[in-house]
Amino acid sequence: MIPKECKRLAEVDFPIAVVSAHAAREKSIRHGHPSTLHLWWARRPLAACRAVLLGLLLPDPADPLCPAEFKTKARELLRKVPGRLGNTDLDLRNALLKFIGDFANWELSSHATYLEVGRGLVKAAHPGEPPLVVDPFAGGGSIPLEALRLGCEAFASDLNPVACLILKVMLEDIPRHGPQLAEELRRVGAQIKSAAERELAQYYPPDPDGARPIAYLWARTVRCESPQCGAEIPLARSFWLCKKADRKRALRLLPSARSDRSDRSDRSVRFELFTPAHDDEVPPGTVSRANATCPCCGVVLPAARVRAQLAAQRGGADVMFDERGRRIGGARLLAVVTLKPGEPGRHYRLATDRDYEPVWLAQQAVAQLPPGTVPDEPLPPVGTLGFRVQRYGMLQWGDLFTARQKLALVRLSSLLRKSTENLAECGAAALSRLADKNASLAVWNQIGEKIEHVFGRQALPIVWDYAEVPIFSESTGNFLSGLELVAKVVEIWPFSSAGQIQVADATKHPLPDDAAGVWFTDPPYYDAVPYADLSDFFFVWLKRTLPGHPLLRDPFDPANPLTPKTREAVQDEVKQADGRPKDRAWFEETMARAFAEGRRVLKDDGVGCVVFAHKTTEGWEALLSGMIRGGWTITGSWPIATERPGRLRSQESAALATSVHLICRPRTEDAVGDWSAVSRELPQRVRDWMERLEREGVRGADLVFACIGPALEIYSRYAKVVDAEDREIPLGGDPEAREPHRRGFLAYVWEVVGRIALEQVLGSAEARATNGVAGALEEDARLTALFLWALETTAGDLTDQTDQADPTDPTDQPEDDDTPARPARGFSLVFDVVRRFAQPLGIHLPDWEGRIIETEKGVVRLLPVHDRAEQLFGKDGAQAIASRLERETQGDAQLVLFPDRQDAAVAPMVRGRRRRSRGEEAVAAQRAATTLDRVHAAMLLQASGKSNALRAMLKAEHERGPEFLRLANALSALYPRDSEEKRLLDAMLLAMPR
Repeated sequence: MIPKECKRLAEVDFPIAVVSAHAAREKSIRHGHPSTLHLWWARRPLAACRAVLLGLLLPDPADPLCPAEFKTKARELLRKVPGRLGNTDLDLRNALLKFIGDFANWELSSHATYLEVGRGLVKAAHPGEPPLVVDPFAGGGSIPLEALRLGCEAFASDLNPVACLILKVMLEDIPRHGPQLAEELRRVGAQIKSAAERELAQYYPPDPDGARPIAYLWARTVRCESPQCGAEIPLARSFWLCKKADRKRALRLLPSARSDRSDRSDRSVRFELFTPAHDDEVPPGTVSRANATCPCCGVVLPAARVRAQLAAQRGGADVMFDERGRRIGGARLLAVVTLKPGEPGRHYRLATDRDYEPVWLAQQAVAQLPPGTVPDEPLPPVGTLGFRVQRYGMLQWGDLFTARQKLALVRLSSLLRKSTENLAECGAAALSRLADKNASLAVWNQIGEKIEHVFGRQALPIVWDYAEVPIFSESTGNFLSGLELVAKVVEIWPFSSAGQIQVADATKHPLPDDAAGVWFTDPPYYDAVPYADLSDFFFVWLKRTLPGHPLLRDPFDPANPLTPKTREAVQDEVKQADGRPKDRAWFEETMARAFAEGRRVLKDDGVGCVVFAHKTTEGWEALLSGMIRGGWTITGSWPIATERPGRLRSQESAALATSVHLICRPRTEDAVGDWSAVSRELPQRVRDWMERLEREGVRGADLVFACIGPALEIYSRYAKVVDAEDREIPLGGDPEAREPHRRGFLAYVWEVVGRIALEQVLGSAEARATNGVAGALEEDARLTALFLWALETTAGDLTDQTDQADPTDPTDQPEDDDTPARPARGFSLVFDVVRRFAQPLGIHLPDWEGRIIETEKGVVRLLPVHDRAEQLFGKDGAQAIASRLERETQGDAQLVLFPDRQDAAVAPMVRGRRRRSRGEEAVAAQRAATTLDRVHAAMLLQASGKSNALRAMLKAEHERGPEFLRLANALSALYPRDSEEKRLLDAMLLAMPR
């Protein structure tokens, strides 16, 4: 066994870059990957879990206490895989780290030799019973799955029934029944498909010419409320059907003319299918931020009226018919996508009256179903994070589906109930996949020509135009394609050992004291993901498919028809627990109890790991404070890239690309730390760590948050840290306070990180320039440099966040009027991050509001240089200033460029209100043109092609001093390679006098 005092490998070193590359790449792997078994939100990559688990389970060979038997066996095992193996203990450590990095590769995760070596290493480190790995927030099951892969025992629990069903299929059913389960699943699935197809064929008829529809493209509709119009408005984000370069298809709107001003019944919109030669030929969508524009009269129907009309239609996803089956309103079929026998590719046609007949029949069939057959459970309350559909009249879970979709899901659910338990559970996972692409919130991918699933992100927003797939079609989203994905996971399962699954509350864990060797979990992050509310989308169908299943219930409230919400460790102030709102304080207390339970069930010689990727300092304070109060000490910290850089969330926010894995141990004694010693050790520890992470390619905000771990290694050694007057230094506090016992430890961490970053990008003077240092650049230069440094991403250069999205892609657009609009041009960071950097470095954000930054809804935007043109040159613009510069080449160029700034009697105005300041004297100093102002002015002269004026200005700046050139070079290094700012800076620098 590993001696208690011996360090684990993950506490000493880790192959960050290699594992990060494999973890990020894993997101794009589909067939056979366990993530395709069933959707779960914020699932951890298997590569990261596997690698970290090995680091937790294996001792450090270079530690004097490492057992000799382990080192001997490790050398024997490592000779079976490629790699150099030297003679020293350090060589052995490096060989183990290489193996961990290689084994993180998905292609090697089921390789017989690598499995043998991985399990052999774990057995050599734990020669007695296999170690028990416990995950109390198991969710999608990545951590317990990898524990089983490595030959450990696994105990996976979660409060959510859907998560527990996923865990049961993945960790019990598949290992016990083996690959033969895949063939059985395919056989039974084919029988179910055949039976359902016979019963549902009339609802998905072929075209008269033999073509088979593979997708129906619908739009919700409202009526224009203009007194002279009344036309039906199809709500569509875009009228593109296919955007492939060699086969573009789109719809052209043909509004009818009004024949009689007193009669509004003849106002309507027809469509024409055409092949656009240019993109601008395609008409714009009719709805933007829930405001609908009538294509007949141009009047805009405001969002409130759009909501009211759709609410009257219970969301508007179903067609409204008269008693004879003629469409009179509701959803409108825009086009049908078909496959024609013997002809390649997708084909598009306009809708006909014949297409509505099976929809009418489906509505009549659904009306005859017994009560409760279709999900009638209520959607979460209005205001629940990520949910907006309720305001459009969708109040029950069944309202998210059209009649034809309900009928198909009900029939398949009924057929699956007749299967054996393990087949029914696997089949239910396939049914969930079908529901995810068979609801009125699924959109059509115009480039891939396929349907996208409902959960493109962790929310259920309104979708104006949506796609419906025939469940037996030969396209993405049909029943058998979902079943095949499940079968492929079963087919390539590499091990037969099963885990233990239980519905359990993490704050009252069912395991006894000292039971686990490893406590490894990825806990919820405040209100980041409303897991229970989202999972109800699947739960309402799963419990109808598997009635009476022991996992599909709320064990704490038998009367609850949905998943447990009260005890769920997610901040949601709409809900209450024990009579109090589930606010931030409740969440932090809950997490502290969960960490204390983890400490209780872990053996004294065990090791833990907590994954965290929250983007605010408040989130970190809550997590870390809970860990420390729960009796843990941080012993390692490894940031691993777990997110794809192109995902929607990273494009619209300052989301992190890495997840920090905090390695921790039970704190065995309640020692008291001395603040002076802790504060002295902090700067060098952070500096060393930043240098190490930069070598691994970790950058920007990822680097910042990764530095919190090693800083906490110092702080969490002690039950508490006190100053000379015995006052406790808390983890968090008021970052603007001066006294350590009020300010809190994390404020000092941010200050140290900020100073080191400034030193790297601007020089040592700026790192000390909190109150003015000779030769230091002004506050706005320091703020801009830090801002750009923090925005750099581990995945590569930062990108202008406004240029990422496809404006015609409905999956990439804000849904309604409460969704934040796409930000204006520039770069953005969460206000909390900017404030934590700025305050300890003497940067006063209010003084730069409207001048180089703009703050709105908790996000700070760095103004692009072009947005500062009027501010720098006045209303006359660069043309007039350039002429003056060319005439007045003698004297100070600043007097020409910024003449109004010489009178500081009045503070600058921002949006008509006087800017907050630190006093009139300070404001007067701020009004003087700064070095950043002059650099930006030169960039604008470069952009306007005023070469003579630019040369005159650069000559003056060259004579003034080195600050201008130093800042320009620094910004050139900080701006991304493909940005307009870098292009202007580099061109301007070429004109600088030598």
